[in-house]
Amino acid sequence: MLEFNFTPFPTIETDRLVLRRITNDDVNEVFELRSNPETMKYIPRPLVKNSDDALEHIAMIEDKIVTNIGINWGISLKDNPKLLGIIGFYRMQPQNYRAEIGYILLPEFHGKGIVPEAVNRLITYGFNDLKLHSIEAVIDPENFASEKVLQKCGFVKEAHFKESEFYEGRFLDNVVYSLLNK
Repeated sequence: MLEFNFTPFPTIETDRLVLRRITNDDVNEVFELRSNPETMKYIPRPLVKNSDDALEHIAMIEDKIVTNIGINWGISLKDNPKLLGIIGFYRMQPQNYRAEIGYILLPEFHGKGIVPEAVNRLITYGFNDLKLHSIEAVIDPENFASEKVLQKCGFVKEAHFKESEFYEGRFLDNVVYSLLNK
């Protein structure tokens, strides 16, 4: 079975991006991401309502890193440390050599190729450094932008689960995309 160790924290770079540790200094951007109904439209989680909620979210991210059960990075441009988004591996399954990737980006940075660039780099990290066999992404079937990113990065549709999640009084479908380490 795999064992993960995120100490020291792995800062990762791409041509344009720095994937870095999220800190309490990012509270305003985390609030902006997680409180925006449009940004959170396809993420069935409660909106953060204030800075304290955003700090709690940052603390939850940090706790997963410290306990080696998940890892998230803040997405920043190389020439500007401002947090643009968050990307990471959730629901890590060391016994199955599998992890779920997820991401969120401030709306003003959509359509600039930032998420595919970050996803492609994390695919390399997941397969080469973490020794994963597969990476999955679970998305809302209406999230066509995310679907396009995943397809662009080589993921294939594995399943469409009908009404598999209950959130805020309604049943939601989930679509699973995955990528195998070849």
